[in-house]
Amino acid sequence: MIRTRFAPSPTGYLHIGGVRTALFNWLFARQHGGQFILRIDDTDQQRNVTEALQPILDGFRWLGIDWDEGPDVGGPYGPYFQSQRQTRHEAAVKQLLDSGHAYRDYALPEELQAEREAAEAAKRPFTYSRRWMAQTEADAARWEADGRAAVVRLKMPRTGSCRFHDQIRGDVEFQWSQEQDHVIQRADGTCLYHLANVVDDHDFAITHVIRAVEHLSNTPRQVFIAQSLGYELPQYAHLPYVAEPGSANKLSKRKLDKYLKHPDFKKLYEHGLRIARAIGHATTGETFNPVIVDFYRTVGYLPSALVNYLLLLGWSLDDKTEQFTRAEMIEHFTLERVNKSPASFDPLKLWAFQQREMVALPLDQKVPLLVPFVRQAGWGAALRPAELDDRVRQIAGAAGDRIKAAGDILDYPEFFCADEQLVMEPKDVEKRLRKPGAAELLRRFRDMLAELEPFDAATVEALLRSFLEREQIQIGEIIHALRVATTGKSVGLGMFDALAILGRQSTVQRIDRALQLL
Repeated sequence: MIRTRFAPSPTGYLHIGGVRTALFNWLFARQHGGQFILRIDDTDQQRNVTEALQPILDGFRWLGIDWDEGPDVGGPYGPYFQSQRQTRHEAAVKQLLDSGHAYRDYALPEELQAEREAAEAAKRPFTYSRRWMAQTEADAARWEADGRAAVVRLKMPRTGSCRFHDQIRGDVEFQWSQEQDHVIQRADGTCLYHLANVVDDHDFAITHVIRAVEHLSNTPRQVFIAQSLGYELPQYAHLPYVAEPGSANKLSKRKLDKYLKHPDFKKLYEHGLRIARAIGHATTGETFNPVIVDFYRTVGYLPSALVNYLLLLGWSLDDKTEQFTRAEMIEHFTLERVNKSPASFDPLKLWAFQQREMVALPLDQKVPLLVPFVRQAGWGAALRPAELDDRVRQIAGAAGDRIKAAGDILDYPEFFCADEQLVMEPKDVEKRLRKPGAAELLRRFRDMLAELEPFDAATVEALLRSFLEREQIQIGEIIHALRVATTGKSVGLGMFDALAILGRQSTVQRIDRALQLL
């Protein structure tokens, strides 16, 4: 059975590139009727952030990337946290020492540095001399008596080459002479990533290691470890990295300031920023960044839109098909169609996927996505749940394709605030309400609205048309003042829809308040 895995380190939030790698592993396993394993590679205890684990799990669940084994699920190969597998890793180190494929090294950092500097001065590649390699127990005892502590290093071949076939890049070859004697166990006894990674992949019966191309250079030492331990090698597939917008450099969550100079990226970010501030979400540090998945969950993107976009970061079915259901993704995904070249992150294209899917979503499915944002913003507290749902439904129906992400419902605070709390833009008050004659027209129309029955969009529109004819005026002479008085701003939903949503009582009270201000 095909078994793939994704093994994030809990050192921060889910990176777009990492999720793309997880998605490809998941699709490959699902297409072949295999299993997808989630393992937490937390061997770097100094960099691990405990609170970062839950957003990783929540992010995958939100995206619909489920795992057959791993945290919160369990499975026959556990534990699924690398830090809990130390005993197994130590046994592998001992096996490598006993077979002569690794050695205890007692060199001090400054002694290694001196060798590097000597190699640099001689203009030759650095190759460790193994001067402080303990070949006997007597060597170890002598150096330990001097206060030295040993690390365990791989005893890498110095001649020949490492060859393997990559499912994406074809036949790959590395010269062993270019490999250093990598450390696999620290002086404190903890094991490093490369040793733990190989042992755990073997113990979990991983058949295909599908990962980012940055790990390609790590493969020779991992092949050496696996072969030295007598393991059967998995199939390797190294994916292209996700590049910055308009650049060949790798996308990084630490370069937000740089990316904000890109107009499309800035637009994506500022749209999310407006929503995040409305719900009181933190917008500083790593937690709010379009390079991490949590950004899109916070803003109210559809997970299906994000997954569809991520699928096309380095993979394509043909030169025209872009929209896929989850079932179609599983059906069509193959490693043969993965590109070798970096895939550029395109904020405009991601935004297009989101817009298209949100606009096409039926109103009954859209409303449950919007209501939580209203609640997070603390709005509509005076409304009963059914009333709040109905209010959101009315707004969403009137807004149509203006709501491109679930958080866009927060562009309409005027429909959730108390009448006396409506904030009117000062510049609009001056320009629209204080326009000569506007207040008197508004007063007369207000009296007609107070008697209107029924108070729906069509009836309000008919009343206004009648008022315009009676007063012999153009619509522009009153409509702008009416909008500012009732919604607080000069742009928004269609005027008749807006008044119908507010209802007669709020509409009249808001006009009265505006007239008092004048």
